[in-house]
Amino acid sequence: MRLVVVGDELAAGAGDPKGLGWVGRVAARTHAPTAATFLTLAVPGETSTALGARWDEEAARRFTADTDNRLVVALGRADLAAGLSIARSRLNLANILDVAESRRIGTFVVGPPPGRPEDSDRIEDLSAAYADVATRRRIPYVDTFSPLVTHEQWLGDLAAGDGLLPGQAGYGMIAWLVLHTGWHAWLGLPDDAA
Repeated sequence: MRLVVVGDELAAGAGDPKGLGWVGRVAARTHAPTAATFLTLAVPGETSTALGARWDEEAARRFTADTDNRLVVALGRADLAAGLSIARSRLNLANILDVAESRRIGTFVVGPPPGRPEDSDRIEDLSAAYADVATRRRIPYVDTFSPLVTHEQWLGDLAAGDGLLPGQAGYGMIAWLVLHTGWHAWLGLPDDAA
């Protein structure tokens, strides 16, 4: 099994002193009967437009005909800073998911986590839009915003850093949400594998 994770610096675990991020933590807790290879393809500050333009070619270079190829789309908050409309962000994700479906690539989507408090309403709207796109396509979606927006440990982790990137505890919380929101079912593994 090959799992390609595309996204921004949050997918790469930027700011995590352990260097694991949420992807490393999820990989460590994914016990498949055959080896699962996680390949993280992250671009700092990437919008959904830029992600949509690059993911297919980059993922195709890592997939093979004899492996179970999977795609994890880890969406960040860059669309807001770039001034993209919610409609554009929705369309970008829809296009990614539709192309993946046409290539018969199983897809899993992780939404943007909370960032600066002044951006909360906009991140909430963006996350809800992404969730709707994924749900309409029956693709698992992990809402990282709602459970973390008022979570004291998450907020403390952000405050201890630059206010945008979590540290070790924050990435652990995202990993927990991924592992407990359909991850094992999506991979065809028993839930007790966590």
